[in-house]
Amino acid sequence: MYLVAIGWLYVALMMAVVEATSAQGSVLGALFTFLAYGVGPVALVMYLLGTPARKAKLRAQRAAEEQAAHTSEQADEGGHATAARTIAPEAEKP
Repeated sequence: MYLVAIGWLYVALMMAVVEATSAQGSVLGALFTFLAYGVGPVALVMYLLGTPARKAKLRAQRAAEEQAAHTSEQADEGGHATAARTIAPEAEKP
């Protein structure tokens, strides 16, 4: 995946060099050529192709958080009251 992106950026760079060194071209035109044909499309494609990996990473992170929460709940089931489950003693009745 990265090899194709690097290759495309090389092609866009060569297009920009030709634009800059051409008799009718300019450096500003070369910059826009590199941005419009190179950086922009490659950034978009890499973002779109990275979406499944980002979603999988997010799912794994959520599963780890749920597992940690489940583990901490099981640790509290030792038969003793925890700070969160402490019940205040009843007031004395007259």
